[in-house]
Amino acid sequence: MIPAEEGDGGMAAVKSGTLYVVATPIGNLSDLSARAKEVLTAVSAICAEDTRHTKTLLQAFGIDKPLIALHEHNEGDIAWKLVERLKTGDSLALVSDAGTPLVSDPGYRLVREVRAAGFAVSPVPGACAAIAALSVAGIPSDRFCFEGFLPAKSSARRERLQNLAREARTLVFYESSHRIDESLVDLVAIFGTDREAVIARELTKLFETVLGDTLGSLLEKVQADENQRKGEFVIVVRGCEDDTGVALAEGQRLYAKLVEHMKPSQAAKLAAELSGAPRKSLYGGEAS
Repeated sequence: MIPAEEGDGGMAAVKSGTLYVVATPIGNLSDLSARAKEVLTAVSAICAEDTRHTKTLLQAFGIDKPLIALHEHNEGDIAWKLVERLKTGDSLALVSDAGTPLVSDPGYRLVREVRAAGFAVSPVPGACAAIAALSVAGIPSDRFCFEGFLPAKSSARRERLQNLAREARTLVFYESSHRIDESLVDLVAIFGTDREAVIARELTKLFETVLGDTLGSLLEKVQADENQRKGEFVIVVRGCEDDTGVALAEGQRLYAKLVEHMKPSQAAKLAAELSGAPRKSLYGGEAS
């Protein structure tokens, strides 16, 4: 435990000219820390991704503060205005709709501008869906790679996954209810049916579920149960660990490129020769 500064009584004293990056709950309101409440109560104003959402959160704790909308569409335009407020001695807080700001949420440009202007940026740690999922997945967590949301289009999504197929570190993705089924289909297509994974859904909320199995089995479970396609998801995938997995990933990458220029059977044959991957695994079992 890090001791509080001498004389502060352990309280989260707010300093003028400082931007506080405050983590908020990802579901359960009880996860808002005591320090976060103190900071949100004491700052001059709060920058929020969705002011309506944040207003509801603040009302639950009896906090009444001016709210400033800061999202991906206006962040570049108002960052300098917020820096000007810090120059006058104001203190500001930055929150996202849920979890830790800047983790697949807006705020990067503001933090960069504030630091460039010479003002302090102070974290108020708390909930983060990616870390929460990793902590309960039972998949190696000593080294991991956070990839956030995968591309919306399948072609771009598969290309991104191809680039990650040989990654030895555990992979962590975010996904929405609109694309969980499609993303799992693509994960199976690129990583194979046997790769270990965990799907953490609606973490800290009433219908929280954490499913662990192979990617192929998880896809079947999600497709068979409509409830498992609702809510917000974190997908944790075990990294590539063996030579067979590396060869398969390389073969799939080569096949995806070669099939643009030759017949699928020819592409599969050449990709298999170059990578050492089984030809059938590259061409749906139809290569001859």
